[in-house]
Amino acid sequence: MTLQINAVAPDFEAETTAGRIKFHDWIGDSWALLFSHPKDFTPVCTTELGALAKLQPEFDKRGVKLIGLSVDPVHKHALWVEDINETQGARPTFPMIGDTDLKVSKLYNMLPADVAGNADSRTAADNATVRNVFIIGPDKKIKLVLVYPMTTGRNFQEILRVIDSLQMTAKHRVATPADWQQGQDVIIAGSVTNDEAKTIYPNGWKEPKPYIRIVPQPK
Repeated sequence: MTLQINAVAPDFEAETTAGRIKFHDWIGDSWALLFSHPKDFTPVCTTELGALAKLQPEFDKRGVKLIGLSVDPVHKHALWVEDINETQGARPTFPMIGDTDLKVSKLYNMLPADVAGNADSRTAADNATVRNVFIIGPDKKIKLVLVYPMTTGRNFQEILRVIDSLQMTAKHRVATPADWQQGQDVIIAGSVTNDEAKTIYPNGWKEPKPYIRIVPQPK
């Protein structure tokens, strides 16, 4: 089964391009973005890693640590970084997990637990389902899961938008409507009664329906 939102992200130890880590310790008090790839030196993933390298300052600004995963060994990741830098004009500096025994991919239900073999014996097509994005909060719980096919590159501007929403709604009792962007109005969460809302929002709110209570984005 796919890992569910609000489930604790499975902890693990693994070799990465930045040395051996214990995942929960590595996250610490930060948010984390774990994104996976079926194989090194694959075209779409190469563009994605380049895009993330360029956007790293935006994730840093939000207190989000980046970490990638591919089933290939760490020494191949280092060679792949050179290709990424050459073709995408950006060098990833965040750690990349080497998942040669498929342990993490199975732990995160990106591959069936009974899959046999290792990285050397498997093609990118064999690992086509290792194309997930997990956003994990400081409480080590999964906040979002996205799964992309190999032929569709991930939209990291959308992932930044989601992180902005997740971080705001974790702090304030609100929700964000469809296509919400920073600075736009938000919705008072359904868990907030009208009496509570009057205290939180003394200037009131717009109410096109009793279950839709719209207020400016909290500061």
